[in-house]
Amino acid sequence: MSSQTTNPKPLPGWSMPLAGAVGGVVEILTMYPTDIAKTRMQLEAGKSQGMVKILSDIARKEGFARLYRGLAAPLTMEAPKRAVKFAANDYWGKTYKYMAGTTEMTQALSLATGCTAGATESFVVTPFELIKIRLQDKTSTFKGPLDVIKRTIQSDGLLGMYAGMEATFWRHFWWNGGYFGVIFQIRSHLPKTETNSGKLLNNFTAGTIGGLCGTVLNTPFDVVKSRIQGTVKVPGVVPKYNWTYPSLILVAREEGIKSLFKGFIPKATRLGPGGGILLLVVDFTINQMRKIMGPPYV
Repeated sequence: MSSQTTNPKPLPGWSMPLAGAVGGVVEILTMYPTDIAKTRMQLEAGKSQGMVKILSDIARKEGFARLYRGLAAPLTMEAPKRAVKFAANDYWGKTYKYMAGTTEMTQALSLATGCTAGATESFVVTPFELIKIRLQDKTSTFKGPLDVIKRTIQSDGLLGMYAGMEATFWRHFWWNGGYFGVIFQIRSHLPKTETNSGKLLNNFTAGTIGGLCGTVLNTPFDVVKSRIQGTVKVPGVVPKYNWTYPSLILVAREEGIKSLFKGFIPKATRLGPGGGILLLVVDFTINQMRKIMGPPYV
């Protein structure tokens, strides 16, 4: 094949957001129950039960359907969230390469791109995260997503739906930085392959490792985000958990450093393999688009 026919054909601008949305929906349908366990662990002060015990207790005492309680909010969020994630990553990647005067992605640019994409994503996901957290809490009295929205706006105003925005910002900033930064590094060390199965395996491997590294970085921020969003404000009472970094110090002082990693196992169980599933489905969707839209090379 000549050098004039080896460049991938550019896809429309909407292709990456669509692929990200498809990947996100597949990932959340596969891994959601682990998110329930993660939230329950993070909302409890003191020692928590293990993931398997929590999930089995929920299924036995509250019913199997409870394992998917709150799914409507993240499922509704997942398409725009992942679309924004991958669209922002694509946009900021191109922007940073242009600013650096290079056409090649580097480790530093990949890390900066991931962090900025995560910050962008946080503005979209905060209200959905708040709904999910308040429904997942075992003490929740909310009837469903619309009840959370109604009661939150009644008590705190429209901006009440953005409680925990600052913590969500930092959670996504660090997770995306770790995820996309590590994916770049892992891909550069994996053996090159020309087969579709080999490429899929490489993507799953890179995505899984990236997801695990992102989870290590952002779990403490996720713990305090859950505490902030899980607290219904009482007029005249200053919330115990309010701002991210002071809350990190407060949890570490009162409950120990280990408490900042509450829910790590179910979170890693979801976002490790989940990160692999996400990247695999995104790349698969992009490849299918190339096939549908004509010759893959120009």
